[in-house]
Amino acid sequence: MGTRTMAEAAAGGLVASMVMSSVRQLTTGLGLVRQTPPETVLKQGAPSVLAKFSRQRRRALIELAHWLYGAAGGLAYTLVPPRLRRHPLTGPTYGLVLWLVFDKGVAPLLQLPHVERPSTVERLALLADHLVYGGIVSAALGQGALDRTSPQDSVPTARFGIDLVGDTAG
Repeated sequence: MGTRTMAEAAAGGLVASMVMSSVRQLTTGLGLVRQTPPETVLKQGAPSVLAKFSRQRRRALIELAHWLYGAAGGLAYTLVPPRLRRHPLTGPTYGLVLWLVFDKGVAPLLQLPHVERPSTVERLALLADHLVYGGIVSAALGQGALDRTSPQDSVPTARFGIDLVGDTAG
């Protein structure tokens, strides 16, 4: 995989995690989610690091960590075989898998408190934001975007009608 493709994959995951963060602002603001997974992970796993920052800076650090994790998720999406990336349910399924890995693997391993007694509403809200993440990653990177052969096949142009790579021909 080329550097350009890797950068596009990371950018797709980054944008998807930013949108996911917006969904989380809504769900936490409505009281559906008590504490987001990135908050929980950093507060439980790295409290001494967070203690070095003001409350406002902690929020920014938590958000940045979430975006970087999202970018890594975009890169990991490139491991999905191209024939599967073309299916419209692959993105949401990818989001579901990421949620399950966190919920059933990472959270219990780190002994995060939300695993003990999450409400059904909270679990559904977190599932929903992961489905959104996967859908956006898929829209940005799926359906042949990562296995194209020329810049004219660029997914930003094909998907969003905007040429983000500066190619004015076509």
